[in-house]
Amino acid sequence: MKKYLLTAALMMGAMAFTACSDDEPNTNPGGDDDAQPALVSVEQIIDGCMDIANEVGNAKIGDPLDLWNNGEQVKALYAVESWYSWHSREDYSNNILSIRNAFYGTRNGSMATNSIASLLKGNNAELFQSVDDAISNAYQAILNIPAPFRNNINTPQVTVAVNACNDLEETLKSMKAYLQRTDAVNSDEVLQPILITYVNDVVLPTYKELKEKNTALYEAAKAFTTAPSDENFQLCCNAWLEARTPWETSEAFLFGPVDALGLDPNMDSWPLDQEAIVNILNSGEFDNMVWGDGDDDETIEAKQGVRGFHTMEFLIFKDGKARTVSGGTSTDAANLDYTAANAQSWGNYMVQVGKLLQQDATELYNAWTVSYEGGSAYKDLFLSHDIESDEEE
Repeated sequence: MKKYLLTAALMMGAMAFTACSDDEPNTNPGGDDDAQPALVSVEQIIDGCMDIANEVGNAKIGDPLDLWNNGEQVKALYAVESWYSWHSREDYSNNILSIRNAFYGTRNGSMATNSIASLLKGNNAELFQSVDDAISNAYQAILNIPAPFRNNINTPQVTVAVNACNDLEETLKSMKAYLQRTDAVNSDEVLQPILITYVNDVVLPTYKELKEKNTALYEAAKAFTTAPSDENFQLCCNAWLEARTPWETSEAFLFGPVDALGLDPNMDSWPLDQEAIVNILNSGEFDNMVWGDGDDDETIEAKQGVRGFHTMEFLIFKDGKARTVSGGTSTDAANLDYTAANAQSWGNYMVQVGKLLQQDATELYNAWTVSYEGGSAYKDLFLSHDIESDEEE
């Protein structure tokens, strides 16, 4: 299941890299222990960027490629995320844009004055260009894969994209090391304005849009259930694509509430348990999607595998297009059709998934802006660099 244990990975990533280059002195010999407080939060930003660069290259793209090369072509096809909608390349390239946005301190491709990019450009222009080029190269390499990715897993462009994402991760590691060892750029005075811009201009607007777009997706699902039609299926697909963008452009900051509260796998678990989805459709037992604090990991993962973006994608897309109300008669789990016999349960399932997506996105936004686990808003904890609780879990 997708990143259910991300917190531990982030903790290890934050602690693992304190190396210095041969040609510059280490002005922070103690590593993270001696870091300026604001640097702790900046390192969290960079770690999030490194994590998603690694995931896109080695899991989202690399896993299907490895399966294909090992002769497991069927498994390779099913390993491709977002293949029902044929939206894989767009998802993965938007993940790279999430890195760009964190780096630039904006969501529109411009460079904020108070951003990691501007700081790096003014103090180490060569390293800035390396990071900027690596982001652009990874983004373009993904879009150079012939569409849909599911039908082109073994093309040369796929290997290029994997390598470009790995290069991006290594370049981000170099940037993190430079910030750690260079006193001129890692003080609170220098970094705090960057953190404020990052939170106010990148994180919060992205999560606000996610909440709004997931609400619109929920409303589209309800409208379809009230009046099933090909047009309303298409409107659901449009709403899914709209909601998907802010989610994918948030994946460079999968830390804090989205991780600790299980909201990432709630919304974005992959691969799906298609047989379990069909069982829910047949039984109408929609409580099988909701987990509680007393549930063990296996139970939680099973429930997360039948909800979220990809379950909605399965319900509204087929072969890259919107489903139709007279789509066919297949009862195979992987190619199930919407029929008169399952229409009511199908529509109800769409509404339940949409409702949970709307609730999860709202909880995430509120955790950053109102209160996190009964205390201060997470934005306040992040801006005061009080994020040790995440690292200790």
